[in-house]
Amino acid sequence: MAEADLERWMAAQVPGFKGPLRLERLSGGQSNPTWKVSATSGDYVLRQKPLGDVLPSAHAVDREYRVMRALAGSDVPVPSVHALCEDPAVMGSMFFVMDFLEGRVLFDPRLPGMAPAERGAIFDAMNRAHAAISLIDPAAVGLADHGRPGGYVARQVSRWTKQYRASQTREIAAMEGLIDWLPKHLPEGAEEVRLVHGDYRLDNLILHPSEPRLLAVVDWELSTLGCPYADFAYNVMIWRIAPGLFRGLGGVDLAGTGIPSEDDYIDAWCRRTGRHRPAHFDFYIILALFRIAAILQGIAKRAEDGTAADPRAAEMGRNAGPLAGIAWEMVRKGA
Repeated sequence: MAEADLERWMAAQVPGFKGPLRLERLSGGQSNPTWKVSATSGDYVLRQKPLGDVLPSAHAVDREYRVMRALAGSDVPVPSVHALCEDPAVMGSMFFVMDFLEGRVLFDPRLPGMAPAERGAIFDAMNRAHAAISLIDPAAVGLADHGRPGGYVARQVSRWTKQYRASQTREIAAMEGLIDWLPKHLPEGAEEVRLVHGDYRLDNLILHPSEPRLLAVVDWELSTLGCPYADFAYNVMIWRIAPGLFRGLGGVDLAGTGIPSEDDYIDAWCRRTGRHRPAHFDFYIILALFRIAAILQGIAKRAEDGTAADPRAAEMGRNAGPLAGIAWEMVRKGA
């Protein structure tokens, strides 16, 4: 990696940049390698498309850049973005640069070691930010063409089925069952079309270093135009997943913790957005579990191919089957 090439590019493209610079790999960033850029002018974050062959339409750092730029000044907190580089000669693949925010990224939704009031405030901030996303008028912020209007849920079923097939390393019976069941049980009626984040969860938020306050929503690579209920259900699915499986709250006694119940969390979002909870909301949770299982299968495939961004990729990839199993159990119980 030629830091000199990056320094020349940033000097030309990032207002106020002053070198020299130093690169440091940040933890997280399972999908896209993420770097801290320390320079005389301040600190930045660089999000890069992985090197090598990747699945079509995946790792869309250009979409991340565009949506965060569009949301600047809105009710959705995002980092300030500076520039996008589509020339692979600089870093080996496409990337963009944004401000570095000094804050916390929390991975365990049980929020160990915190007081109940702090836990409650963090969950409330997470809920409020997603409500703000789902109220954004895409046309008003220049994102009317950020995706196809309508048919989002059907396309999600098709897309993640294809992504799963493209990265499949073994047969998972629950995934096969879901691939058959989902397209036969799509919600009826016209979908509301709004901006969707696509991967909204606690560890894609940056919190203030010491206060239960949300500084920014990040990791927008899966953002598009789509159904707000489906996007929100992806956030809600943590109440169905056991902590030892994948950052969940399933089976945890929440009494006295400050963490809301699943129903209370959904009700808060509905109040903030003026929406009603649909009778088929569990369908969206099943779809969300299917999606995360497909995403983890992609991580497993990259681990097998030696192109994963994180050394824990193989371990994470093994959770695809159990997560699909939770969704399939919901189907079997009559969702």
